[in-house]
This record gives sequence, C-alpha cells and structure tokens, in this order.
Amino acid sequence: MAVVTKSISVSSKSETDIIDITREVQEMVSESGLKAGVASVFVSGSTASVSTIEFEPNLVQDMKDALERLAPSGIKYKHTETWGDDNGKSHVRATLMGPSTTVPFKGGKLLLGTWQQIVVLDFDVPARKREVVVTLVGD
Repeated sequence: MAVVTKSISVSSKSETDIIDITREVQEMVSESGLKAGVASVFVSGSTASVSTIEFEPNLVQDMKDALERLAPSGIKYKHTETWGDDNGKSHVRATLMGPSTTVPFKGGKLLLGTWQQIVVLDFDVPARKREVVVTLVGD
C-alpha cells in the first residue's frame, strides 16, 4: 500500500464561493500511478469545506440559499465579540459542512457519479486563497 500527499491551491472570489476541483483531484490520481484506493480531500482552515455536488449553476445557487437559511447573514454571532471579524456565519457553515470528503478510485479513475463533482466551499467574508490537501492511499 502506498500513500501520496499533494496539495491544490484554490482562490475564492467571494463569500460562499463554490469551486469545482474534480479535474485537479483526478489528475493527482492519474499521475500517482495508483490503480485502486481512496482519495481524502481536506481543506485547511475553519471557514471552508469540501463536499460533492452536481456542479451546475442553479444547484450551486440552491446550495448557497440553503446555507443562508441554516446560518443567516443578518443575525449576530458571538464570535464577532472575540475577533471583531464578522465571520461567525462562515465558521458555522464550515462546521456544518465539514472540512473533508473521501472518494474511492479504481482503475485510476475517481468513482464519482455521473453528475457528482468534488467542490471546495469557501464561506469567509473576503476572497481567500485556500490549500486543499489530497491524500491518496492505495495500490
């Protein structure tokens, strides 16, 4: 069994930006020489998440709308009292979504559904640069 760890740099444009990284993760699997195993995809930071979604504009907007209902922008978050950075909702959204996902691969290909893509969700208020760590474990 081999372990390969690499990273992807992702730049967000705005609050609750959802970025498709499927191609980059697939390239890592292809270049690793591993044929079967799992890819763990993890984003560093407490205001971003990794998940899967059908990456199409209307569903991306639906996801943003759902997150707004779960952790709304227009309410007070106690976190602001700690740092004064007004991103409590960003932390809550990231905690609800989680920082990682795991995708199996076989024959050097990610075993994603037809309409399933791997995405980074950046919830922070300013545009940010994120490091996404991809760990491949397999043979």
